[in-house]
Amino acid sequence: MTTATTQRTNHTVFSVELPEDFTPTWNKIDGITVDGNQITIDTARYFFRYENPTWLLVDWELVRSELLGVTETSEQTIEQLASNFIKAHGRSTNDPAKVLKTGYQVAAHIFRDDYVGVGKLDVTEHEVKALREAATIMALNKVELTGRIANVGPCWFFPIATSVVFGFDEDKGKQVDELYHGGWFNEDRRRESVLAHAALGGRLVHGCQASAEMLGGTVLEYGTNLARFTSELGAMGDEWQDRVKAMGRK
Repeated sequence: MTTATTQRTNHTVFSVELPEDFTPTWNKIDGITVDGNQITIDTARYFFRYENPTWLLVDWELVRSELLGVTETSEQTIEQLASNFIKAHGRSTNDPAKVLKTGYQVAAHIFRDDYVGVGKLDVTEHEVKALREAATIMALNKVELTGRIANVGPCWFFPIATSVVFGFDEDKGKQVDELYHGGWFNEDRRRESVLAHAALGGRLVHGCQASAEMLGGTVLEYGTNLARFTSELGAMGDEWQDRVKAMGRK
């Protein structure tokens, strides 16, 4: 995987080469250019809000070798193990290319094709690819410890963005969204997700709390003010969602 970054005042145009080709219709999303396995993002065009281009990361190879295989005990839960690992190894970065690269590594581990046809998990390879690719780009979202939502792009609204890119109708979009924020995660896969997301500095929290509100989700650092985060989600309104939907009509 290679990366290249060009700084432009408060915004960046950066490129990352990933191990698999991304779906070319990501080009419908403003600010994203896909050419095979190379993803280029112009933050000035992609983000609706871009207040803090810094993220907390843990080296994926360290997570893979030292954290993914641990088991919880009566003294330490999976969440505590992940939180402690982040405290010990987390490093701040202002390089969004590293964030996207790490986001792919996490997503490729969680949403892997090995799970297609396993048990009662009703998912196709196409849907797993949508989950994997969208989760990669969603790694660029950012929420402050105060609960302030700092960075928001089209992929925050996961079901709408994937419908634009993959051509899902409303029912299929909601079905994939249900996989993302619930249906995928039996207890084994939930624990796997908790540990893997340590590489992105926190835990996955879903915007849709009780119904399919099209609010996607993000990785929050442990200790984030959830009350303010929930309040900010409720104040988002429809403007950004409408802008993402319009990208599908271009």
